[in-house]
Amino acid sequence: MRKATKTAATVKRSKTVKRSEAAIRFLHKPSCTSCRKARGLLEQRGAKLDLRDLGKDRLTAEDLDKMIGDRDYRQFLNTRNELYRRHKMGQHPPTRPAALRLMAAEPNLIRRPVVICGSRIVLGFDEEALKEITP
Repeated sequence: MRKATKTAATVKRSKTVKRSEAAIRFLHKPSCTSCRKARGLLEQRGAKLDLRDLGKDRLTAEDLDKMIGDRDYRQFLNTRNELYRRHKMGQHPPTRPAALRLMAAEPNLIRRPVVICGSRIVLGFDEEALKEITP
């Protein structure tokens, strides 16, 4: 009995280690101030980042759909983007399929950075949320 309990504790501990050692996916634009601040904070806290430059390695509409999942796609739209303002997307948001196509075609329309840790996603520079996902 004791041996089985010890093994279960060991398994539980090793899963925790794997989770904390896993890299955090960090989707960004290197020239973006919010991205640089978020990256600096995460690296200062010892996070291992899997970087993806959204300008050079664009997301497809399918990638975006999978990443967003059941979340509100409108939260992923960058309200500071010229295309967002010109088309008055705040008052007249595009449909989900149209928004995914637009974000895939124009990566600057994606709110940045997108920080993915397991099933958790943090959009933009949210210091408290970023601290919660790091050790």
